[in-house]
Amino acid sequence: MSTLFDKIGAELRRGLVQVVALSLLRERMYGYQLVKVLATAGLETEEGTLYPLLRRLETRGLLVSEWDTGGSRPRKYYRLSDEGVAALPRLKEVWHNISSAVGRILNANPADLTEAQTS
Repeated sequence: MSTLFDKIGAELRRGLVQVVALSLLRERMYGYQLVKVLATAGLETEEGTLYPLLRRLETRGLLVSEWDTGGSRPRKYYRLSDEGVAALPRLKEVWHNISSAVGRILNANPADLTEAQTS
């Protein structure tokens, strides 16, 4: 049963990490730094999940990246593109709407929800 919960939890986190990463990447960060910030905030995310997500967001035009080779080792930094800056408020609104709806559903008596629908 624990494996089932782990899988469902991972699926939920994967969707959330997209919006959260976009919000955090208003500031320039490299991938491992982002993993650490997410973990500190309580949203554990594995690098194997995060890096493909960052590439997808970049492919979709929401992020831009650049390599910094000036330090002890090269790091790829990410930040919001202009499109990402424009999309973030809308994505936050979508998240707040989903979060509110899920909160109402999780805290409601199912009968109350079905009665409201038929009224």
